[in-house]
Amino acid sequence: MFSREESKKLTQEFWTGFGKNFPHKWILYNTKIKEIQLKFTFTRKMAQVSMDVSSQDEVIRAYYFEKMLSLKKILLAEYLPDAIFDENYELPEGKIISRVYVQLDGVSIHNKDHWPEVERFFVENMLKMEEFFTDFKDFIKS
Repeated sequence: MFSREESKKLTQEFWTGFGKNFPHKWILYNTKIKEIQLKFTFTRKMAQVSMDVSSQDEVIRAYYFEKMLSLKKILLAEYLPDAIFDENYELPEGKIISRVYVQLDGVSIHNKDHWPEVERFFVENMLKMEEFFTDFKDFIKS
């Protein structure tokens, strides 16, 4: 078990190292669509690369998620065959968002032995997620 401070330090160390090892200019929050963000998530149980639709307005969230669903076959066939579509994904703090994601289970941010595998997972999958987003951004935005 790690103290809060130890956990925070390990988390900081991972993200700093990831940024240095892969100095790519990721899109992430810079999608130019206020309600859509691309995200990396790494916890004590799993790692995820996701495209999140977060809006307090359920109609707006549903609108963008429907756009994603209409592209599901393309995303699965040409970009991320293991992508999961979850219209009502609950974040740890209880907020509900819509999320399209790929997940790597059985890894922990507290285990440095897992870091190289997670870094590879992040890079491979985020590059594909960004490519998909870039290719279909105009459709999603319209």
